[in-house]
Amino acid sequence: MDDRSPADAPGRTSRGIQSIEVGGQLLLALSHHGRPMPLKDLAREAGMAPAKAHPYLVSFGKLGLIEQDPASGHYGLGPLALQLGLISLQQFDPVRLATPVIEELAQTLGHTMAIAVWGNRGPTIVRVAPPPSPVHVAMRHGTVMSLTGTASGWLFAAWRPWHEVAPLLAAERAGAGAAERARFDAELPARLAAVRERRLARAVDLSLPGVSALAAPVFDEQQRLLLSLTGIGPTPAFDTAWDGPVATALSRAAQALSRRLGDASAWPPLPHAAAVAR
Repeated sequence: MDDRSPADAPGRTSRGIQSIEVGGQLLLALSHHGRPMPLKDLAREAGMAPAKAHPYLVSFGKLGLIEQDPASGHYGLGPLALQLGLISLQQFDPVRLATPVIEELAQTLGHTMAIAVWGNRGPTIVRVAPPPSPVHVAMRHGTVMSLTGTASGWLFAAWRPWHEVAPLLAAERAGAGAAERARFDAELPARLAAVRERRLARAVDLSLPGVSALAAPVFDEQQRLLLSLTGIGPTPAFDTAWDGPVATALSRAAQALSRRLGDASAWPPLPHAAAVAR
């Protein structure tokens, strides 16, 4: 017996709640801009007066969808919005396919394994599989990874559209001195090209001293980067060789997942040492 109401029948337009749709314009505006905004600007972007927007913001704040910075008074997305976003990313089919893969890799390799996807602030960890060893590097869901300080970040910098990665790269180089910025700009094209050639990225003692990582990309049928498989461990115990067991296992797993998702492109041969120097 079909327990749906007549309004749920296929082809029938369901009636919504207008006030929720109106207030939702504030959430859409924050999502579109990707940064906290003052009340007047936020209200303007949502097409309403500040006096009308404020009660919605109060209610959204009570739910955790929005939070107000006590210093600036600006409104940004709150913790519940982040949780909903992470749950949505985790329900993405490629993530579900990759989850048992990183769990098996963590068990066989003895290192923390993670899945990162592209979020509105850059590469974001959405799944973590700890190893059986009591000594390992802990990662948290929702962690946003540096583009140039992490293995996952280098993958996304190499394959995401330039208009997405350029502002984040500019922000990361902004705090460096003139000589460091010049070296960064000179070396960046070659480093990105090397990541694309290897289909592997490596980070040794970059963002966190004593921590190293390797990451491999997972593509779809149009060769769009969907996610990264990342292995993370203490530098003294983590083999970062291009032809080592971690790199080889990550590459094989990433290629197998990519094939399942429709990628038919040619991958570098394994082991990688035959094609790329360490």
